[in-house]
Amino acid sequence: MTVSRYSNCKLPTIHGLLDLTIFRTESEEEIAVISCGDLSETKVPFVRIHSQCFTGEVLGSMKCDCREQLNYALERIGTEDEEPGIVIYLQQEGRGIGLGNKVKAYDLQDRGADTLEANHILGFEGDLRDFQNAADILKLMGQTKVRLNTNNPEKIQSLLDNGITIEEIIPSIGNENVHNKGYLRTKAEKMGHVQLMGIPTKLVSCESKDR
Repeated sequence: MTVSRYSNCKLPTIHGLLDLTIFRTESEEEIAVISCGDLSETKVPFVRIHSQCFTGEVLGSMKCDCREQLNYALERIGTEDEEPGIVIYLQQEGRGIGLGNKVKAYDLQDRGADTLEANHILGFEGDLRDFQNAADILKLMGQTKVRLNTNNPEKIQSLLDNGITIEEIIPSIGNENVHNKGYLRTKAEKMGHVQLMGIPTKLVSCESKDR
């Protein structure tokens, strides 16, 4: 395992009373895990693996749907009495390129590039995120079966490859606006994200496969 528990508390929030646990990696990166409900029960938990988005979650940017996706997951685990839930919050800003480069990508988008093209112009792959730490955390929490809240086929496949069984995929849908319409379409058409804007895309099978 590359992660270990570091601290824990109960936290009253607008979403309800949540259990906040901080995990640390070997490099001392901190990962916040928010949970609610009895995770020792036999019910398969609702799980979202969420990458931080300073522009969306702190500044209220309308160029993405990150804040809406996070709020949906927190509201669901905080108010749903019949299911346990977990949100794993990873420090992977801008799909892993960092905040500074994300701002550069935004500037390129203002000049006509889409979100994927902007990353490529800057010399990055479309998505540099790694979800192995999230899988390791789930295992430490005794959760090897999940109901995953995501639209991202790469996230799905990463969990499968790291020994997590996905029993259900629950789409996460943000509201479309004039600023994020192109972003949502690019994610659906070029990155294979499912259940976005009604654009039909192929959902990866919940069976592990070689890459």
